[in-house]
Amino acid sequence: MKKVLFLLIALIGMGTSIAFAQKQIKGNVKDEKAKPIPSVMVSLKDKEGNTVAFSRTNEKGDFTINVDPVGTGLTLEFSTLGFEKKSIAVTDLNKPYQVVLAESEIALKTVEVKNRPKLSSNGDTLNYKTSDFSDKQDRSIGDVLKKMPGIEVAENGKISYNGKNISNLYIDGDNLLEDKYGIGTKSIPHGAVDKVQVIENDQPIKMLRKNNTSEDVALNLVIKDEAKLKVMGDIKAGVGTPERFDGNFNAMMFNKKVKFLNNLKGNNIGIDPGIDLTSFNPLATDNSKPSNLLTAGAAGVPTLPQSRTLFNKAGQANLNNLFKFNNDLQLRANVSYLYDERKQVYNKSSETRLGGQTISYQENQDNFLNPQKLRGQFTLNGNTDGYFFNNALVVEYNPNRTNSNVFINGVGAFQSLSQDMFTLSNDLGYRKKLKSGNIFHLSSSLSRSSQPETLSIKPGLNEDILNNGMPYNSLNQYLKLPTWYTNNAISMAFPKGNFVQTYRAGFLLQQQNLETELNKIQNDGRSELAIAGSLNDLDWFRSRTYLENSYEYTTDKITATVRIPLSYNTISYDDANHAVNKKLERFFVNPSVYFKYQTSPENYVSANYGYRNSLGTIDDVYYGAVLRNYRSLFANNAPVSESATHAIAGSFNFRKAIQMVFGNIGVAYSTTNLNTISAYTLTNNTQQRIVLPLENQMKTLSLNSGLSKYLFALRSTVNAGFNYSHNQYQQLQNNELLPFESDTYTYKAGIEAKLTKFMNFSYNGTFSNNKNKTVSNGISTNYQQLRQQAGLTVTMLKSVFLNFSAEHIFTQQSSQPDLKYLFADFNVRYKVLKLKTDLEFGITNLANVKRFEAINVSANSLTVGTYEIPGRVAMVRATFNY
Repeated sequence: MKKVLFLLIALIGMGTSIAFAQKQIKGNVKDEKAKPIPSVMVSLKDKEGNTVAFSRTNEKGDFTINVDPVGTGLTLEFSTLGFEKKSIAVTDLNKPYQVVLAESEIALKTVEVKNRPKLSSNGDTLNYKTSDFSDKQDRSIGDVLKKMPGIEVAENGKISYNGKNISNLYIDGDNLLEDKYGIGTKSIPHGAVDKVQVIENDQPIKMLRKNNTSEDVALNLVIKDEAKLKVMGDIKAGVGTPERFDGNFNAMMFNKKVKFLNNLKGNNIGIDPGIDLTSFNPLATDNSKPSNLLTAGAAGVPTLPQSRTLFNKAGQANLNNLFKFNNDLQLRANVSYLYDERKQVYNKSSETRLGGQTISYQENQDNFLNPQKLRGQFTLNGNTDGYFFNNALVVEYNPNRTNSNVFINGVGAFQSLSQDMFTLSNDLGYRKKLKSGNIFHLSSSLSRSSQPETLSIKPGLNEDILNNGMPYNSLNQYLKLPTWYTNNAISMAFPKGNFVQTYRAGFLLQQQNLETELNKIQNDGRSELAIAGSLNDLDWFRSRTYLENSYEYTTDKITATVRIPLSYNTISYDDANHAVNKKLERFFVNPSVYFKYQTSPENYVSANYGYRNSLGTIDDVYYGAVLRNYRSLFANNAPVSESATHAIAGSFNFRKAIQMVFGNIGVAYSTTNLNTISAYTLTNNTQQRIVLPLENQMKTLSLNSGLSKYLFALRSTVNAGFNYSHNQYQQLQNNELLPFESDTYTYKAGIEAKLTKFMNFSYNGTFSNNKNKTVSNGISTNYQQLRQQAGLTVTMLKSVFLNFSAEHIFTQQSSQPDLKYLFADFNVRYKVLKLKTDLEFGITNLANVKRFEAINVSANSLTVGTYEIPGRVAMVRATFNY
């Protein structure tokens, strides 16, 4: 018994001595927003990397590890899901360790169904494997994008993801093409692209990513490593009948230091190369200058793809080059030139019903158009966690010539339109993160533009209005509108945890001078004003001084933004010809609120409200009549237009990436109050407009929804959508104030299906139903159209590809006969693998349709246009790929 007691006492003493010998390492773990991180694994390792002891942090982020003080070279290692692993050296056993872990993206496990296809999600980035959706007959990455669930490619090349237009198309993370990315999706071979990434909440400015409130969606094309090492491209040459040609040259390279995509093309087969220069997301600007004021006519274009309607002969150079001095500094040059010659032949009849009378006219035009576009943009960009610098210098010159023979109600004339738009602008942006963590921002925009225009008509028209009923030689409208504009601002952002407050102050100046002169030339050669008082020499000056306050709050689930812009606005304008000398001063408060809630990792709801005041432009206040086209005289007799708009919207976006289902639904409503209205006086030969002071209101309600799903069993991507819009507005025509209502319903459905290993099928259908009504007299019209497009591709002998496509258009309007059109195309391609060459033969418009009729309706008017379109065209092409 004594021995046992002695042993117990000895063991207790030993334990006590061990306890007294041990030390404790204590500390706390937080994230970059100073929030404690629970359940972090804390491992104590010796100098050989062996784990000596470990612990976990509690709810407050605290940890404690017992350690024997013997030994040196100890390290603490911290790891947990969603944060970067971190190691620190143990230098003092008696001090507490304060540890900050940086967040890292969580790679969700990729789930495969029958191995193909698959999607993977990595934080805000969704990855599509290109090879999972491509087929042998596909050429460019644009062909493959159409098959990816959730992604939609419009006819003009515009891309959207789950109902939202993409903000940028990156190539290996670089914005080579700005927002003119159409040339990229058409030219980049799909075989060079490893993955297509959808980046939600895209924020290209690195320093703003920590407190990111961006709602933009971008696409990134991840280029394969082997494709980065060489110059790629193709050379295409084609000839056909009747007297057709088609040529194209592409050269591209995408490595780390240099990226370029340069293209030369020309054709006369109805393909507009200028569509590659389409800006899909033009930056909003307060430089509210009117576009070209004069036109050769108002026929519009038929509701068909341009490739079926265009008579052209066009050539274009599109050069896009990016040079990276290092990972943070790059220079980009985007230069393009388009030369185009077009022919347009059409006739149009129009009827407008007004209380007891019907205004009608018939016109025919044979037009020759020669638009040109020269544009150069040179951008220097520096982008780091500490600063952001971006300077874009843009030069544009757009000469446009139009000559046409026109017949109006049987009276013929020749008209010539000359327009020369020139713009030089520079946009500078600079951000700097200060030592305090606050962010300083400077922005400055400066531009100078001119747009001289001349419209000549011979012999002179409408002598009953313009020349006391006597015939005369010609009518000439001259116009100039030079514009200076600058907008400069500084701001300071104060981030603190999840909250960022930003204060911005700046000023805007715009100076314009509108000079117009409408002359008539008598048969004896005398020149005189066509209308008394038709001279304009209007000086316009607009200024705005503003202070904008914004408050942003972000968490993993909530994004909320409140903006309160304050502005003091002045407009002064004078014209001695009309004894006009006026000034307007307005103080505006235009608040807006945005809220987004992430209901789950893949689903969210959002809502926004905004109130906006707007002031009109110089186009609202000139008093002298301007001949805008051969039958339209415009003038004004009102103050500067003012509008106030309330707008509210909400949406729900959802997706299940693993099941490949994407959907969205949204609703928006706005109401706008205006102080002026355009009053139209219509006759069988002319349309005169004058802006008058009259309060009126516009209301708009819209509902849109979309659904996209990949059907694994059918190896198909299906999509469907519905859009509804309701509009209420007023028009003043021939002294009648007419309230209008219109309702438009649009239903869409489509499928991209892989029927067998060698056969693919595609279908897209759109049905639209447009109802218009004049509320005061009950006059209404109903317009319906069904448009269907289908394609079948067959692969034969592994290198022969047959393609059949068709388009059917059915139009119904209650007071007109039904219109039915069927277009069909055929193409066969043989791929010579050893020569890297494709040989093709194709026929478009097999049915040889040469005339197309289009209907345009409103509540009290009906316009029917008949257009000559190219008939059947056969082409032989050879394309060499390198």
